[in-house]
Amino acid sequence: MKKHGYDVAKQAANWLGDAGETGSPPADPLLKDLDALFAVAPGEARVEQVLANLQARMRQEHPVLYYDELTSSPVGPISVALSEAGLVAVEFGQAETEFLKHLQRSHRAVTVRSPERVALVLRQLAEYFAGGRQSFDIPVDLSHSTRFQQQVLRAAARVPRGGLATYAEIARHIGKPRASRAVGQALARNPVPIVIPCHRVVAADGALRGYSGRGGIRTKAQLLVLEGVSTYRTALS
Repeated sequence: MKKHGYDVAKQAANWLGDAGETGSPPADPLLKDLDALFAVAPGEARVEQVLANLQARMRQEHPVLYYDELTSSPVGPISVALSEAGLVAVEFGQAETEFLKHLQRSHRAVTVRSPERVALVLRQLAEYFAGGRQSFDIPVDLSHSTRFQQQVLRAAARVPRGGLATYAEIARHIGKPRASRAVGQALARNPVPIVIPCHRVVAADGALRGYSGRGGIRTKAQLLVLEGVSTYRTALS
């Protein structure tokens, strides 16, 4: 029995990556807690504490994303996903299976369909398309974007409905006046289009360039028409 217990502990240590030299303490407090469970018969409170620590670690290593879909909009179905920190994804016209694959690739997350969790986002999107919402009041989680991308996206988020800005204006606004092309590339990676309105950023001559949402320039033009934009004007000057 003792040998069997030793084998189980050894297998667990191997699985957890804690199979170093005998007697050397694990660096990770969670592993230390698990070692203590194998060493003695712990009380119920101790077991609950270790399980709580394990669940917290699992959430950290494999975060949960909550998602749902706005089934109808002027630009087609829209899928959205939220982390505990905020909105992480807005996708146009993507099948549910493809959307989930995208989330798992980009976030290595557990995905849970939750109309309740996503209700606020979907309601604000519906209000936006109906013309009743000028801006979004939704936390956005940009933790998977680089610092430069976050600077660009936050600047784009300041462009109001009915206004436009150029790539060069965004670059100047973030203190990098020669980074117009890099600004365009950062906007092309916008994970939450519409909520962060990268469609309001255009070329210096007012021409529409690329767009990260499905449908590309056609969708970009649709959104601007929806917002009543007919002539170029600066929004960040």
